[in-house]
Amino acid sequence: MTAFGASFGSSGLAVPTANYNANKDFEVASPPSDSISSLSFSPVANYLIATSWDNQVRCYEIQANGQSAGKAAISHDQPVLCSDWSADGSTVFTGGCDNVAKMWNLQTNQTQVVAKHDAPIRHLFSVKEMNNMLVTGSWDKTIRYWDLRQPNPVHTQTLPERVYAMDVTHPLLVVGLANRRIQVFNLSNPQTAYKDIESPLKFQTRCVTCFPDSTGYLVGSIEGRVAVHHVEENMQSKNFTFKCHRDGNDIYAVNSIAFHPQYGTFVTAGSDGAFNFWDKDSKQRLKAMLKCSQPVPCGTFNRDGTIYAYAVSYDWSRGYAEYNPSNAQHHILLHNPTDIEVKNRARTGRR
Repeated sequence: MTAFGASFGSSGLAVPTANYNANKDFEVASPPSDSISSLSFSPVANYLIATSWDNQVRCYEIQANGQSAGKAAISHDQPVLCSDWSADGSTVFTGGCDNVAKMWNLQTNQTQVVAKHDAPIRHLFSVKEMNNMLVTGSWDKTIRYWDLRQPNPVHTQTLPERVYAMDVTHPLLVVGLANRRIQVFNLSNPQTAYKDIESPLKFQTRCVTCFPDSTGYLVGSIEGRVAVHHVEENMQSKNFTFKCHRDGNDIYAVNSIAFHPQYGTFVTAGSDGAFNFWDKDSKQRLKAMLKCSQPVPCGTFNRDGTIYAYAVSYDWSRGYAEYNPSNAQHHILLHNPTDIEVKNRARTGRR
């Protein structure tokens, strides 16, 4: 792959001095030039994909000591909203406002369009348990399933509303729709919704994340609240909600939720510029990090949970009028979680 961006200097590290980097984490060099919409780590190595409203998809190589290097980049015709990797780490899938999904072979640096919708693609996932089928969710009110050897979807699932949030942990697929609808699918039978419910939260869904064991999912809303929700009826007694990303009377959106790959704890990232670590089983917040000066629109763990990558960038939660491109800054930061931040704790009996 061909490197991109400006010279990174001798170390590739940025000195964390500004308050956008309140936790003094390592900074990725040559970040996107507009709002960052998604981050995703390779499942086999420390390569990080970032998508952005500047129409670009960038691939970075991340070293264990925090050094980073831009390796390659491709573009869409419109802002890029989502990304995912193939199971073997050889291929990246991206989708966005040009209504298409692209497949990027990192070894050959070749791209091709592999999926199309009638409106922007909001989320996509490569599902290895379904022979690496690509699943795309769109504002055109459909989920489409793509065999990458064929030009047309093998199945189109019509939805009652636009896709705002989506996640897959086979066989569970959960999609958060406009008007607070949530549909749950068992991917052994994707033609029929297994559950169709109203969100347990009272305000618009911002993100959903499946439990690692596929027994349930987390829902984050624009109202600074997260719901812990189980799929089956006999587990409903374990459901609960909690408040987060609030400061007095100020309430912020929960933009992103990611599970730690080893411990099953999770991190929420919000419009308040903070990311916090939680243990749903003990119902405890494990660690509240210092707030950055801008929202955190997205974040993700690497494959073993030793790095949490997060963006500090405008997240559009306050609309277009609040965005000033002339002084906007966009950063990708790398946090090395400690055990006290992410390891499970004994339940204290408090909620």
